[in-house]
Amino acid sequence: MGFRLAASAEMLFRDLPFVERVRRIHDRGFEVEIWDWSRKDLDAITATGATISSMTGYLRGDLTTEDGIAELLSTARESLAAAEIIDVPRLNLHGTGLDPRGLPVRPREWVTEADWIVAADTLARLAELGATAGRVFTLENLNTAVDHPGTPFARAADVLTLVEAVNSPALRMNLDLYHAQIGEGNLIDLVRRALPWVGEIQVADVPGRCEPGTGEVRYRAVADELRALGYDGVVGLEGWASGDSDDALDAFQATFAE
Repeated sequence: MGFRLAASAEMLFRDLPFVERVRRIHDRGFEVEIWDWSRKDLDAITATGATISSMTGYLRGDLTTEDGIAELLSTARESLAAAEIIDVPRLNLHGTGLDPRGLPVRPREWVTEADWIVAADTLARLAELGATAGRVFTLENLNTAVDHPGTPFARAADVLTLVEAVNSPALRMNLDLYHAQIGEGNLIDLVRRALPWVGEIQVADVPGRCEPGTGEVRYRAVADELRALGYDGVVGLEGWASGDSDDALDAFQATFAE
C-alpha cells in the first residue's frame, strides 16, 4: 500500500462555506486537513463522511515560557477532545503560537541551549497526552524568510532534532517540503534523513505556495523517492490553487499518483 493524499480545506475552494469545502475535497477522494478546530462545526464536518487526516493541536502557547507552556498543554487537551469528535489521528503544532497572519505571537530571533532543553521537555509532556488519548502530535517545520519570520525551532533540522530527542511514537514530524525548500532545500536528502520520524508530509510549490507544477520543485522526483523508501503515510497539499481548485487537485494527484 502506498501513501495517501490529503488536501487543506483552509486553502482550496475558498468561495464555498467551510463544510462544503470539506465535502468537495472528500468527494474527490482525498483526505482532508483543517486548522483551527475551535471555529468549526465539528458535527457538520463529521456528517460529510470525510476522513480528517490532521488538524491544529493547540490554540495558544509556546514551548519555552512558563505561561506559554501552560497554555499549550491546556489547549492541547481541549484539542484532543475535539479530535475525538471528528476522529483525527494527528494534531499539528509549531515552535510557537501563530497569529491569524501566521506570525509568531512571541517572536524569537534566537534560542538558547536552555530553551532547547525546555522545548524538548514540553514536547515530551505533550507526547504523553497524545499517547494517553491514542493520538499523535506532529511538530511542523516552517520557513522564516517568507511566511513566519521570528518563529523559533522553525527549520526542518530544528524540528527533527527535537522529535529525535523526545523519541516517542506520539510525537512525530510534520515535514512541510514547501517550507523546507525555502529555508533549507536539498529535499530528497532531507526526506531520507527525516522519514523514520515523519508523521505526515505536506507539499506546495515554490514560489507562490500553489499546487505542484507551478514552481521550481521537482515533486515527481520527490514522489518517486517516497515510494522507493516505502513511505505509506499521508502527503497533504497545504497550498493555494493557482486557478481553479479542482485543477489544482488534478495537478497534485497527477504528480503523486503512481
